[in-house]
Amino acid sequence: MTKAALSTDYSAVRDGGAGLIDLSARGRILISGSEAVMFLNGLITNDMKTLAVNASMPAVFPNVQGRLLAAVRVIHREDGFLIDTESATRDTVVKLLERFTLAGDFRLADLTQDTAQLSIQGAQAPEIMAAIFSEPLANLARDTVAGVDWQGQQITVIRATHTAEDGFDLFVNAAEVETLRDAFIKAGVQAIGNDTIEALRVEAGIARYGIDMDETNVVTETNLDDAVSFAKGCYIGQEIIARIKYRGHVAKKLAGLILEGEVSLESGAKIFSVDDKEIGRVTSAAFSPRIARTVALGYVKYDYLAPGTSVKVVTGEEQIAARVTELPFVHGSWYSD
Repeated sequence: MTKAALSTDYSAVRDGGAGLIDLSARGRILISGSEAVMFLNGLITNDMKTLAVNASMPAVFPNVQGRLLAAVRVIHREDGFLIDTESATRDTVVKLLERFTLAGDFRLADLTQDTAQLSIQGAQAPEIMAAIFSEPLANLARDTVAGVDWQGQQITVIRATHTAEDGFDLFVNAAEVETLRDAFIKAGVQAIGNDTIEALRVEAGIARYGIDMDETNVVTETNLDDAVSFAKGCYIGQEIIARIKYRGHVAKKLAGLILEGEVSLESGAKIFSVDDKEIGRVTSAAFSPRIARTVALGYVKYDYLAPGTSVKVVTGEEQIAARVTELPFVHGSWYSD
C-alpha cells in the first residue's frame, strides 16, 4: 500500500470519519442447549452466568497451566451463544467445544463459512449507523447486542472497537455481505486496507493471537484483565491464574513502547534496560501517524513496566532509544466519554 493510500485510510478512521474493516476471516461458532452455560463456564475465564441476553463479554480459553489457548468474545443472542474468535484459534475453539456435544444438551454449529463480519470504525460511525439503519441502533450501548432486519436480512450488531475509535460490528449471512458493504461505501465509509488495519490495531494496543500472545503466555501476562472473573466458580486453569493475582505478579507483561523516530522493527527484536540487561522482546510494531513515531507491543519484565521507563530496542546492529508507555497509544473517540 502506498503512503498516500495509508494516509487516506488512516485519516478516515482517526480524523472524524469512518472506515470499514472486513473481519470475516474470524471464526464464529454458535453454542446452544440447556447445558451450554454449565459447560462453557467450566472452560472459560469469564462468568457465563452474568451474561444477559443481548450482551457480550470477552473471555479466554486457558489450559490447565493457565496458559492462553484462545481469546474470544462471547455474544449472548436469542438463539444461543456466539463465540467470536480469531482465525488462528478457530480450530482450537471448535475442538475444545465439540467434545461436549455428546455429554449433554450442548450443541455446536460452526457458522464461519456461512456468515460474514464487518466493522465500521471511527467517530462518524454512529451517524452512519443512524443513516443506514435507525437512530436507536446508533445509540446502542457498548458491548450490547441488537438484532435488526435490514432489507430482508437478519443482522446482529454490537457496539465495539478494534481501533480505539467508536465502532460497530455487524454479523450477516455471507451471501448478503456485499449488499451491506455497498451500503456503507455509498454512505461515505472508507474501505480500510490491511496495512492501515495493522497500524490502527497496534496503536489501540490490541494483541493478536500467534503474534503477540500464544499458548506460551499465562493469561495474566496478556492485558486481558477484562476477560477474567475472579468471583466465578471453578474452571480449567483457575488455580494458577488466581494464584498469580493474589500472591504476586507475573514475571513479564505485554506493554507499549514508543521508539525515537520511524524505524523498521521485526517481531522478536530484543528489549534492553539502559544498563544493558535484557528485559523483553518486541511482538508487533507499526509506524503511528498520530504520534509520528514507531510504536511497538512487547513483553517487558515486571520491574521495568512503569510508564516512562527508558529502554533500548536492538535490531540488527542498531540500538534504538524507547520508553515504556501505557496502552493504548492513541485514545480515540472510544475514550472520549
